[in-house]
Amino acid sequence: MASSPEGSALSDGRRPFRGDVRTRVLVSFLILLVVSTAASLLVLREVLFSRIGGEVQERLTNQVEEFRELTEQGMDPDTGEPFGDDLQQVFTAFLRRERPLEDGVIAAFIEGRPYLAEPPDFLPGEFDSLATVTEPRRGEQGSPLGTVRYVAVPVSGGGEDGVLVAGKLLNDDHDRVESAVRIAAGVSIVITLLASLFIWLAAGRAVQPLRALTRTTRDITETDLSARVAVRGESEIAELGRTFNGMLDRLESAFASQKEFLADVGHELRTPITVIRGHLDTAGDDPDERREARVVIDAELERMSRLVDDLLLLARSDRPDFLRIEPLDLDVLTGEVFAKARTLGVRRWLVDEAGVGLVHADPHRLTSAVMNLAQNAVRHTRGDEAIALGSSLSDGEVRIWVRDEGLGIAPEDQERIFERFAAGTESPPGHGAGLGLAIVRAIAEAHGGHVELESTPGQGSRFTIVIPSGEIEPEEAADTWPES
Repeated sequence: MASSPEGSALSDGRRPFRGDVRTRVLVSFLILLVVSTAASLLVLREVLFSRIGGEVQERLTNQVEEFRELTEQGMDPDTGEPFGDDLQQVFTAFLRRERPLEDGVIAAFIEGRPYLAEPPDFLPGEFDSLATVTEPRRGEQGSPLGTVRYVAVPVSGGGEDGVLVAGKLLNDDHDRVESAVRIAAGVSIVITLLASLFIWLAAGRAVQPLRALTRTTRDITETDLSARVAVRGESEIAELGRTFNGMLDRLESAFASQKEFLADVGHELRTPITVIRGHLDTAGDDPDERREARVVIDAELERMSRLVDDLLLLARSDRPDFLRIEPLDLDVLTGEVFAKARTLGVRRWLVDEAGVGLVHADPHRLTSAVMNLAQNAVRHTRGDEAIALGSSLSDGEVRIWVRDEGLGIAPEDQERIFERFAAGTESPPGHGAGLGLAIVRAIAEAHGGHVELESTPGQGSRFTIVIPSGEIEPEEAADTWPES
């Protein structure tokens, strides 16, 4: 049996992090902020220690440089007497005028033995290891009182070797650094808390559209797809909301079409099925009766087939593959449709005009729409009345119309007749209820257009299909249509 992703995560020792998006964002932010703050404090501490050490080193070096200047002068500044080669006089004169740094010491060694120190008892014996150095040395070393930074310089005079050591305890300086770091840590904690509150609130606002999306999804049922997500702004989440709403629009349209299709099928097929069943039940053994029943049954079955085809066409009208757009010659289309329409009935058939030009459209669907209009005109006219077809192309718009001299349509019916199975009040009994005009409107709208109706009761009607032309330029047309 296949294991779930959660089971695999637990089996290899990793447990998935649980919590809502808001909590995960906050936890991730806190981890990042704590790690970065701790690293910053450590770097700050080391930088401050290094800077203090450098400053102490510079001050100690300055003291040693003053000692060198004194030895180079070779004269006691207080008495004006020359030192000669007496190393003791040099050390005594220097320590008499030079004060050690705060928490510091200056010590002199002659022949490896302590000679003089200022202050005398400060860090006794800590610099004995430096009493015999032969080259300048600097660095840090430990002591019972803490870390000491020092500078040691060897000197010679009167046949004796000596060493001057200047040192300073770093405890107070380190304490000040630690205090500054603690203050910085406290400030960082306060800032972290305030930033966490801000992130918590900001994350709440950021995920609010996702929560609205979740609530909307829960509100949607198989019978109610009307819920929509409120969308504001241009963010990625707002785009997600718009995409989700678009998906719901398509689903609602598809479900509505399906529901309407099933309702129409159930309603409209009931009558022919009843008629067929009645003739089957009443048909006797007489051949004439059977022949008459068969004629009626065949007619009803053909009617059922047409209804199903028309309903399927309407159900597919919202699909992207409903149309097959291709270049077509409007003049040729008008002539072909007129030739087909004349076979629908004996009327006075006319052509008002034929537009000239190449356009982008679905010739099969347009032919079907015009034939439905022509069939509708035949139903509402008599043999001596005229039915005219025409087309035009101008301003990027194709207009194809069918007009008749029939009964016309009452104003209150002019919108309703485009609905499924609707009939006008002026329609002859048994005529006008069907899907023809609904199909015409669906084909026009699928092309991005509409249907216009001009009608006056008793004076006939004019139905016009209006669609964008997608007109082809002459050079493009030359490539598309070969010369005859």
